[in-house]
Amino acid sequence: MKLWLLRHARPLVDSGVCYGALDVAADDAATLEAARQAAQTLPADLLVWYSPLQRCERLAQVLCGLRPDLIVKPEPRLREMNFGCWEGVPWADIPHAAMDAWTADFAHHAFGGVESTQSVMARVAEALDDFRTELQLSGAAQGLWITHAGVVRCVRLLSAGIQQVQDASQWPLDGLAPGALTGLTF
Repeated sequence: MKLWLLRHARPLVDSGVCYGALDVAADDAATLEAARQAAQTLPADLLVWYSPLQRCERLAQVLCGLRPDLIVKPEPRLREMNFGCWEGVPWADIPHAAMDAWTADFAHHAFGGVESTQSVMARVAEALDDFRTELQLSGAAQGLWITHAGVVRCVRLLSAGIQQVQDASQWPLDGLAPGALTGLTF
């Protein structure tokens, strides 16, 4: 199976602000450019799942306007990690103790009180299994997710056979640039 991953375009949020599950829009011009590039690269008749957060949903809409052959549906498990009480707060204003607690127990500490890294890994792994099954039932070998940097990091770990993150040093630094497209083969 080949899974294409397309990250939403640059979000309309101040630089340095924690915005995981915060439902912010993305830049319209950058969204259109990302959709155009993806439309030229992607094969025909792909199954497309997208995060329901507006920055991904809008990219899915624009891409489908350019490529009506794509079969799209929203998938809540593709949303970004929820940073709870830290959503919308500048990273510089988050107490060091909160950051230290998260890095000390990176797998299981719910940074912001909502989701741990491992719970995000589990939901992305479940979505990946379900997507793989749906592709097999349709006879397709490729599909696309329109999603977020954190989800892309999870998929990269899962593609390497890593189901659980033990500590922060395992977390991939590269989550995929805004508007970028990549493909992983499983």
